[in-house]
Amino acid sequence: MGGGGDGAAEGGRTAREQLPKLRLDELLDELQGRIETVRGTRDRLHGLLEAVLSVGRELKLAQVLRRIVEAAIVLVDAEYGAVGVVGQQRQLDQFVPVGVTDRQWALIGDLPSGHGLLGELIRHPEPLRLAEISAHPASTGFPPHHPPMHTFLGVPISVRDTVFGNLYLTDKRGGGEFDPEDEAVLATLAVAAGVAIENARLYEQVRLRERWLQAGAEITSELLSNVPEEQVLEVMLERAREITAADLGVVDLVLEGTGDLRGVLASGQQADSHLGLVLPRQGTFAGAALTAGTLVTTTDVRKDTRITYGPDRWDGLGPAVAVPLGTNAGLRGVLMLARGAGRPPFSEMEATSLLGFVGQAALAMELADRRRDAEQMSLLEDRDRIARDLHDLAIQRLFATGMTLQSAQRFVQHPQAAERLGRAVDDLDTTIKIIRSTIFGLRAHETVTAGLRVRVVRALEEAVPVLGFTPSLRMEGLLDVDVPGDVAEDTVAVVGEALTNVARHARAGAVDVSVVVHDGRLTLTVTDDGTGMPADGGSRRSGLRNLAERARRRGGELRVTSGRKNGGEGGERGEGGTSLEWRVPLEAPP
Repeated sequence: MGGGGDGAAEGGRTAREQLPKLRLDELLDELQGRIETVRGTRDRLHGLLEAVLSVGRELKLAQVLRRIVEAAIVLVDAEYGAVGVVGQQRQLDQFVPVGVTDRQWALIGDLPSGHGLLGELIRHPEPLRLAEISAHPASTGFPPHHPPMHTFLGVPISVRDTVFGNLYLTDKRGGGEFDPEDEAVLATLAVAAGVAIENARLYEQVRLRERWLQAGAEITSELLSNVPEEQVLEVMLERAREITAADLGVVDLVLEGTGDLRGVLASGQQADSHLGLVLPRQGTFAGAALTAGTLVTTTDVRKDTRITYGPDRWDGLGPAVAVPLGTNAGLRGVLMLARGAGRPPFSEMEATSLLGFVGQAALAMELADRRRDAEQMSLLEDRDRIARDLHDLAIQRLFATGMTLQSAQRFVQHPQAAERLGRAVDDLDTTIKIIRSTIFGLRAHETVTAGLRVRVVRALEEAVPVLGFTPSLRMEGLLDVDVPGDVAEDTVAVVGEALTNVARHARAGAVDVSVVVHDGRLTLTVTDDGTGMPADGGSRRSGLRNLAERARRRGGELRVTSGRKNGGEGGERGEGGTSLEWRVPLEAPP
């Protein structure tokens, strides 16, 4: 029994020894679990800190957005991620996805604009976690070719109550759901992301202002350096397109008298549909800007109700902006920029900067005009002085010389000598008449309208943007004195029509224009080195009929020849080309 009692006592001690050992193992396991949790939390905090630092290193907005999404995917172990930037219309202006290949996005089509579940965070900027995307009432499904997605976690990105956009994460790796800790980590990253986005935007604004200032200074410098206005407009258009990343740029100028608009410059997508067209104000985008007197924008120029005249010209384009070009003294025209369909609209900052740039350019043009006017006034004063000197000095001395020769003629006995004196007196009379005509021309400058010389030069300048080069010009005779006003009107019209025909059909690289007044007849010749006239006159026939009719009404004629060979200082131009000769008498036919 004693032995049995000893055995029972020994078994009891073994059980009591094993119980503390079990408790110790449980405590050790619990401690190990907590250590792992702490280690995981520490690693996640380190990852979050590294993500915040990584996001803050970038200054370019596109790189900042991509860094934000990449860091978020790693922190919450998601399959897909994206960041959407909220624009002025409470829609997504930018959408940067990560995890979906470029080929998949190409099949999906346009990027999201902020409808459905993505728009839910725009309407209610609060964190949102879902175990199944399709179960949410705002979910509208996925477009074709979109990869399937189930779990969802979204948080707003904001700084000082200003919402920049949202972070979207889908499909937690391993098949689980996003938990509150994922939400907390992502919300923390979103705060840092908001600061990074704000810094990137401020950096871009500073850089953008700097580029606009440089462009404005370039325009002002060229205008004040007597660079032709057409070249300045071309530089202005290219700088505006470059800075705003526009796909199309157009400059329409207001035509004197009618108030219609003419496309003098166009570059980029659909440029040919705008160049050289004469448009009414009513029903056009440029006309809407002129009517408003300030900048106008549209998110889709193809569907804008203000555009009823030729809407097909805007096919393939979307967001657009139009800015009147001019000052309080008057509007010269309109600068229009457009982006391709599906691209982001012009932001408020872009529109404001563009308005300031165009205003600065218009003011510089006005100052250049004033300076040219002052130079013109100085030139006219010189012409008046020259006219007075010719009248008071040259004519009087010539007249006195003629009188002396006439009085000496009776003392000359030799018949041939007397005849020569008579011819000399006649030549002096002719010279006096020419000088008087010149004086009249000098004093008749710009009294009612510009003289024919000036108007022909202007017609050539207006054709330069369409031709792409400057034609050569030769003028002979007393154009401003001997040519009647109605003939001058027809001459300027014929010059414009002829140059338009060259621009549309000839594909020429050079054009020579000459206007000659001789023996009571005006001869206008326009010669190009282009492809020449087709055998039947082609599509130019209607324009040529107009020119021929103008000549016939005045008792003149129109001749058009092809297949010329021009030589000269530049060498032979080769076969081809067209020569147009328009000849009319200066006196009306009986």
